[in-house]
Amino acid sequence: MNDSLKQLPGYLISTDSNLGTDALFFIVQKLAVAILIGALLGLEREHSRGENEKTFAGIRTFPLISIFGFVAALVSTITSFWIYAAMFGAFASLVVVNYNSSTKAGQPGGTSEVALLTVFVLGSLVFWDLIIFAAITSVILMLFLSLKLQFHEFIGKINEQDIYATLKFAIITVIILPLLPDRTFGPLNILNPRMIWLVVVLVTGISFVGYILIKFYSRDKGIPLAGFLGGLVSSTALTVSFARKSKSSGVLSKILAVGIFLASTIMFVRIFILAVILSPQLFNVLWFPMVIFTITGFAVSYLFFTRNKEKREANTFDLKNPFELKSALIFGSVFAVILFSSKAAETYLGDTGVYAASAIAGLTSVDAIIVSISELAGEGFSKQSAVIAILIAAVSNNFFKIILTLWMGDKRLFAEVVKGLGIITLPVILYIFYLFIK
Repeated sequence: MNDSLKQLPGYLISTDSNLGTDALFFIVQKLAVAILIGALLGLEREHSRGENEKTFAGIRTFPLISIFGFVAALVSTITSFWIYAAMFGAFASLVVVNYNSSTKAGQPGGTSEVALLTVFVLGSLVFWDLIIFAAITSVILMLFLSLKLQFHEFIGKINEQDIYATLKFAIITVIILPLLPDRTFGPLNILNPRMIWLVVVLVTGISFVGYILIKFYSRDKGIPLAGFLGGLVSSTALTVSFARKSKSSGVLSKILAVGIFLASTIMFVRIFILAVILSPQLFNVLWFPMVIFTITGFAVSYLFFTRNKEKREANTFDLKNPFELKSALIFGSVFAVILFSSKAAETYLGDTGVYAASAIAGLTSVDAIIVSISELAGEGFSKQSAVIAILIAAVSNNFFKIILTLWMGDKRLFAEVVKGLGIITLPVILYIFYLFIK
């Protein structure tokens, strides 16, 4: 046998003919995956090409490039990795030449050229058994390639404040979080700086994603969509925004109420996600009631929407970027206070003290108390008591929204919100009583 062949992986060399056949079949399977990845990306490039636009590569060339990368990886395994580097360098030079030609022809770009180089590498990764990684990368690459117009539209909606907010979010996540000590301290040994800051990152991150979604979808999609997405940012903040809007546009009160119902329904989804992420043992006791409450919320929203004859859209919403460093610091401080207070209440007053803390904290925001209760659930606090405390916070928050519409909104909005949120909250109250007598 040639010495260079001895460098092949074990599955490629065998004196057993059956084993050799199996190895060959395995290689052919991987080659098929590489071809499929190239074909999918080539299909996207072919589809996105303009009517009179000429491209260097399309539905046929991309699979060939993926095969080329696959073969280069195979050859480098038999010979030397420098052969792979040389083959990649030769292909990259061809791509650069094509880029220069396109630029001189008045078609500057670079997206397709980067995609070509990536497909070459993806073909190699498939041969190196990194098939899952190659598949995930190809899906992400297709996403970026196919959403060109949407990304450009999205960029057009970003302002300077959004850029600064994103930078601040990156700072608190990447720089500050790793520097904080990961240990508990304090009278009750409950406060952990890194855990507290991680919660700040988690909650502001969820709000940040919700805000990005609102930015991504144009604001003129209507009040219901704004309510749905606004619930990811803050259902309480959205209620304040819609209440103020009803003062100047009372005719929209009914449809504004629908937006508040949708935001309050998404609140249950937020509660469930936060609680389960921080305390996975709550999943079994939370999923069923949360599904019931969410279905009830969507049903109420749909019924109120269909009976509303004024299905008019509003073009502006007073939702601002939810991330500000000052707000994050305040939230972290509030969370630490609530966490300490809840632990103290649970230690000295029992479950009743935690329920009282939940009711008070829920008046402003459910996030801090939900995170605190979820943390206590792993500290000896029973799962049933944790669920009761979480639901009390949700009821308290919905009650506060009703007060907000009475205080800041039109009377017609208040009348709708009382009925809708009353129906949405009733099953929650009944379930709390059920848990108490269980």
